[in-house]
Amino acid sequence: MFRNRIVTIFSAALLGLGFTACSQKGDSSVAQRGAATQAKAETPVDAATAGSISGSVSFTGAVAKAQKIDMSMDPGCRGENQVETFMVKDGKLANVVVYVKDGLKAPFVFVRAEAPVTIDQKGCRYLPHVVAVMAGDTVRFTNSDPATHNIHPSPQNNPKWNESQMPTSPVVEKTFANPEMMIPIQCNQHPWMKMYLSVMKYPFFAVTDAQGHFEIKQLPPGDYTLAAVHEKLGEQAMQIHVGAKENKSGLEFKFAAQ
Repeated sequence: MFRNRIVTIFSAALLGLGFTACSQKGDSSVAQRGAATQAKAETPVDAATAGSISGSVSFTGAVAKAQKIDMSMDPGCRGENQVETFMVKDGKLANVVVYVKDGLKAPFVFVRAEAPVTIDQKGCRYLPHVVAVMAGDTVRFTNSDPATHNIHPSPQNNPKWNESQMPTSPVVEKTFANPEMMIPIQCNQHPWMKMYLSVMKYPFFAVTDAQGHFEIKQLPPGDYTLAAVHEKLGEQAMQIHVGAKENKSGLEFKFAAQ
């Protein structure tokens, strides 16, 4: 009986060692597969074959004269200000977010912006009026005014927050983890102050400048859906093909007065 008990204990020990060895082997296999998957997911864009796209955003129809804003309620708001919804020059529309909406095939790893995007509060305006950043990048809010401001984003897919910033307050730094288009940001102190922040999944985006121009660089070859979004006029899209090392220019989105 005693001998049988020893055999039983010994057998159990061997089973335990075998289970442990199998478990360790399995864990090692899982870890190797995980490392391989991660390596596959972290493929950089091939600069030798990447191309670029550029173009403009046009606006047709009557352009209402920009409404001036009365800022007399706060003596700390200096200078002139106007509504920035439709910034049109020579038929070209500024402040439009142009981005690759669909078509990116490989799981690339992307280089982060070298410096944080800065949004300044100056003249009781948000400068710039429209900003786009990659998800997870740092956004800096500064206050160049002698007035107290209140930064109040209203996202749907990111945490909500509301923070005051006095003239002497430190820079406010925030990150937005989840992709989301055209997040409105207001100032509770000055109701006319409003801007839009887009949080992008990929770094293939641009905001049209005062001449309505945009350019997106380092785009891998492929077929894409390219979209343009305006704060009031909505979104338009087009299908494009980018060849290896191709610099595709002359793309044009056309928005019309509503």
